[in-house]
Amino acid sequence: MTPAPKPGAKADRDALRHEMTATGCTPAQIATEMRVRFRLRPREAWRHALGWTLQETAERISAMPEAAVAADASLVGKWEKWPGPSSRRPTLQILVALAAVYGCSVEDVLDLEDRRVLPESDLRILRHRAPDQPVAVAADAVIETQPDPDRVRAAATESAAWAQWAGATNVGEIALEQILADVRTLASEYLTGDPIALFGRTRRLRDRVFVLLEGHQPPRQSADLYVSAGYLCGLLAWISSDLGNLRAADTQGRTAWLCAEMAGHTELSAWVASTRSKIAFWDGRLRDAIQYARRGAAVHPRGSVGALLACQEADAWSKLGAVDETQAALRRAVVARESISDADEVGGIFSCTPARQENYAAAAHLRIGAYDKALAEADTALDYLAAQPLSAWGTGAQIHISRATALIGTGEPDGTLDALAPVLALPPEQRTAPLTGRMRDLGWLMSALPLATSSVANAARRALDEWCLDSAPRHLALSSGDGAT
Repeated sequence: MTPAPKPGAKADRDALRHEMTATGCTPAQIATEMRVRFRLRPREAWRHALGWTLQETAERISAMPEAAVAADASLVGKWEKWPGPSSRRPTLQILVALAAVYGCSVEDVLDLEDRRVLPESDLRILRHRAPDQPVAVAADAVIETQPDPDRVRAAATESAAWAQWAGATNVGEIALEQILADVRTLASEYLTGDPIALFGRTRRLRDRVFVLLEGHQPPRQSADLYVSAGYLCGLLAWISSDLGNLRAADTQGRTAWLCAEMAGHTELSAWVASTRSKIAFWDGRLRDAIQYARRGAAVHPRGSVGALLACQEADAWSKLGAVDETQAALRRAVVARESISDADEVGGIFSCTPARQENYAAAAHLRIGAYDKALAEADTALDYLAAQPLSAWGTGAQIHISRATALIGTGEPDGTLDALAPVLALPPEQRTAPLTGRMRDLGWLMSALPLATSSVANAARRALDEWCLDSAPRHLALSSGDGAT
């Protein structure tokens, strides 16, 4: 059974408006009835009396030159709710614009609750204004007719009130430090944790930061929040990509890029470019991957992301079969490593360790047929990885896959299963889309070998196929996705 709509729902408002219009009532009378019957704020009542949506009202206000504001539906809704929660105080200029589009006076869009919290300067202008005098003219008249001492004191009071508002904040310095510390924890734990569980925690922290950004804080604190939001959206983009949802990853990447621009933060911009390059690579948009990597390098980051961006460019060039460009990009990665001048701000997944760099080099050399180099780089990467305090399972697994592939390329296919043993032992929740993609590539390579029908090759291919079927992206696709909330 469909529940009955609440009183004051759109159907009720429309019915009341049509009935009162048919009996010859004016918009003012309809607005008054709406306020009484449905307990609406005066500005909302006037809008419903005219039958306009929030967006229609916003467009009418934006079209008024004297309004000098680009209104949208959300902003109009906040003006209507003021002074209630989740609202925004309309200035006198906005109140004049609202009254003009509704065809009423400024007093008609205000009630006692509004007047109790309006700034004294606004109330003074309204009190001194003649009934037919525009608010802007009245403001000038008040200034001209007041005695000088009163005018000076009033101006000082207004400045003090504004300073109090400007200095107020909904987030403290300790809270900002804690948010960034939590971002670092999530970025670090992603190297060793369950992607789906980390997705939920990252999403919840991002939502907290978004709520804070919707409130008021000084510009410097807003910039810090945008930085944290950018890294969190970047991490969500990375996880979404690893879980096989490239469209969602791309959306997160665009939001992260916006946050970096809002914060004016060079390192974040570079890391977001790296994340978007990774997404484009696995989406098959190799030229885009190259352009994103170059865009990130163009901001001249100080941390290890410069090396990663060059590696990602090499990755894309190798997939295109461009040998010279691949080698040139790998050389730039070495130079970038030597040029690092600052520690990474966040770390974890937002850090390019030597092991990670050697892993990229090995994968790129494999694609251009340099198997001996790839094998040496994979072995070096494993040495680096063993020396790290935290063993990143994703990077480690890719290194083992590179080593197994290099063994096949150098004519030693019998060592493939041994090389893959650490990868085959990964639990399903850690078998991400990049890993399953590379394992399938390895399976196809083994199928093309002269010894493809041997018992060793057949056993290896079966193990790879079973491993890929029991993976995180496949489990998520077959479920409701609740684990990633």
